[in-house]
Amino acid sequence: MQTRSQTRLVNLIIIALFAAIIGILSQVMIPIPPVPFTGQTLAVGLAATILGAKRGTYSVLLYLLIGAVGIPVFAEMTSGISRIVGPTGGYLIGFIPAAFFIGFYLEKTKYTVFHAIIANIISMFFPLLIGTAWLKIAASMSWTAAFVGGFLPFILVGIAKAILAGWLGILLRSRLETAKVLPKSTVA
Repeated sequence: MQTRSQTRLVNLIIIALFAAIIGILSQVMIPIPPVPFTGQTLAVGLAATILGAKRGTYSVLLYLLIGAVGIPVFAEMTSGISRIVGPTGGYLIGFIPAAFFIGFYLEKTKYTVFHAIIANIISMFFPLLIGTAWLKIAASMSWTAAFVGGFLPFILVGIAKAILAGWLGILLRSRLETAKVLPKSTVA
């Protein structure tokens, strides 16, 4: 049985690991203007599906903090607060409620592939909506241009990544539970 300090240490390591995974998958990208396709949303979905609301959200917050202070973890090996407040920063900020929603939904229902896919599909709209509104304002675009450039192209790819994150996240979560790295899932 782990002591309280051992449990805390394991949680910190897992949160840091998933922040790093988000940073690594952010480099998997297809550069299309004004917003590139990246692996970030897949990584955020995995983190939240595997870790739940609290630890999943903390991993996203740590990823954003690491990038904001200058470590190049954002897409195209970029960093800095200017990326967060710039035209595509709304997508980054949108990862916070997306991660929380996925974990919260799964904690209130069940950690199953079906529920994980539903949670990931719904949550993909958080960064898209926040990011599109942010893009419109920060880049002085019309709503139509922001929607066409920053929302519409990402729907089908977002659904595919949500399905993958839901399926793979539950698979990995069950393996981590079996290895006693994560506690067994319970429904509230």
